[in-house]
Amino acid sequence: MTTTDTSTGSGTGTGTGRVQLALNVRDIEAATRFYADMFGVQPAKQRPGYANFVVSDPPLKLVLFENPGAESALNHLGVEMASSDDVVAATRRFTDAGLAHTTAEVDTCCHAVQDKAWVEAPDVPLGAWEFYTVLDQEPATGETSTSTCCAKDSEGDTPCCAGNVASV
Repeated sequence: MTTTDTSTGSGTGTGTGRVQLALNVRDIEAATRFYADMFGVQPAKQRPGYANFVVSDPPLKLVLFENPGAESALNHLGVEMASSDDVVAATRRFTDAGLAHTTAEVDTCCHAVQDKAWVEAPDVPLGAWEFYTVLDQEPATGETSTSTCCAKDSEGDTPCCAGNVASV
């Protein structure tokens, strides 16, 4: 059964979204406590080596990946959209502007099922911004796709899902 995450809006193509900041952290438990205290909210989802927060003020989706060997604290940047229609609209905007991008529908990554687009961007982690909507917060399987977010790099590491998802 697929459910729509309504935490970002009504899911009616309103264009309402929030910036996503995904960080690599050395100690997931310490980082989770720190950000819960700092923003005054508990994690919306926690898994081994993973936590995410839905912060309403300021509007932010904060994602933490336990990745002590990461070269940078910044994992990737994204925009969580209210609906698949919003992801499609963003994709049209990228096409109209001549921006290189890829899409993935019903993509299982980072402990959720998502529709997403990655738009190539200079000087950002993974070389792109992720625009996505969550279709299902609790996927039935632990498998992940080979999308940009969960693709293994040349050293066999996954850049944002870290080592916390099934092998692709």
